[in-house]
Amino acid sequence: MKRTCMIPTPLGEMIALAELESLCGLWFVGQKYAPDAVGEWRQDQDYSLFSKLRGQLEAYFSGELRVFDLPLAPRGTAFQMAVWQLLRSIPSGATTTYGALARQLAIQREGRIPSAQAVGGAVGHNPVSIIIPCHRVVGADGSLTGYAGGLERKAALLALERV
Repeated sequence: MKRTCMIPTPLGEMIALAELESLCGLWFVGQKYAPDAVGEWRQDQDYSLFSKLRGQLEAYFSGELRVFDLPLAPRGTAFQMAVWQLLRSIPSGATTTYGALARQLAIQREGRIPSAQAVGGAVGHNPVSIIIPCHRVVGADGSLTGYAGGLERKAALLALERV
């Protein structure tokens, strides 16, 4: 069964989507690339996975949680999935660059280095905000660049993590 709920956070309301006991989406309302409509998704604020998600987000925003423990099932291309897996390896309190992620992918795949722009596209389409920490990716010069949820939120998330 496909389920959805709205979750308030200090940075704005988020929409969560779950299917088959896993979280497959978490976006800020109005975020770039967020789904426009959830169609066949059933509203279920009391779903146990959403309760666990709310609790972990509350602990994260209060500074008590650094690593999320939730079953995830994002959907994307093989390339996107590889990038999102790398994002999950960036520890809280740290950042990396699009170029560094591209070099890591080349090592993992024993091949040509993908462009930082291609990696940036995959990072930008991350369907599970905060939990898959795309906000921890910065420009080559350390500047805050592109975040589908808005640069103000990216800055706030990094400040929360004391980056």
